[in-house]
Amino acid sequence: MLGFLSVISNLISGGVHHQNFASFAQGWSAILDDHVGNYPQHQHNSLPPFVDILPPGPFYDIERSANVTALVGRPAKLNCRVNKIGNRTVSWLRHRDTHLLTVGRYTYTSDQRYRAVHTPGSEDWALTVDFAQVRDSGMYECQVSTTPPMRHYIWLKVVEPMTTILGGPDVYINRGSNINLTCVVDYTPESPTFVIWKHNDEVITYDSDRGGVSVITEKGPRTTTNLLVRGAAAKDSGPYTCNPSSAPVAEVVVHILNGEHPAAMQQGGISQYEVTVLLLASGLVFILATN
Repeated sequence: MLGFLSVISNLISGGVHHQNFASFAQGWSAILDDHVGNYPQHQHNSLPPFVDILPPGPFYDIERSANVTALVGRPAKLNCRVNKIGNRTVSWLRHRDTHLLTVGRYTYTSDQRYRAVHTPGSEDWALTVDFAQVRDSGMYECQVSTTPPMRHYIWLKVVEPMTTILGGPDVYINRGSNINLTCVVDYTPESPTFVIWKHNDEVITYDSDRGGVSVITEKGPRTTTNLLVRGAAAKDSGPYTCNPSSAPVAEVVVHILNGEHPAAMQQGGISQYEVTVLLLASGLVFILATN
């Protein structure tokens, strides 16, 4: 190793001439042979240990720079972790219009909802969007000022609260069976304070004379509420709505059947009976046209 350093010293002090370069190459070859020759067999493909002194360039920590789903009206934080950044600068750009949003810790947009967030000494360079809206959804670029620039893309999805009654918009129940409706509430800033079920626009009360009505609600990031009406009768038909305190209303229409086939079931606005008639008529026209 001392021999190699001596060659480097001579090159620096005397300039890089042909003979010095030949000496440099011979010295480098001898040092590699010396190091690799002294390594165990399983390390022959490894680089010599002094190569570790070479500073690596910046690179992204992909796991800490992932896509983001945010709720409408809440802050959205896009994180970009860059290791070994050195004296480079991180910029954020909105990809749909290539608008420069931030450079370092400074903001370059008139939209004051956008902020650059970075703690000195940290490897995280975040872009925060306050009061996120659906229109903010899309691709964002975390760029490092290398030559050429390094780029990492992060997708932001801003979602609104959503309410769904499973099995809708029409539910068919045989008379005497149980009506079992499940309402799912997603993407709310917090769990709904309450969820009200209505039938024919009237609040369903669980201690009414009808009886046989119960509700089970599980709250969390996804709130689920289950309405059970035992022994369905004709008067139980009609629209049912699920009304969360912090999300839109969802509706299904319940049809009570007397054992008959649900002929009223629609497929794109056409009943199954009408579909059958149309198919038979089309087949007849085809036969007549080919004869």
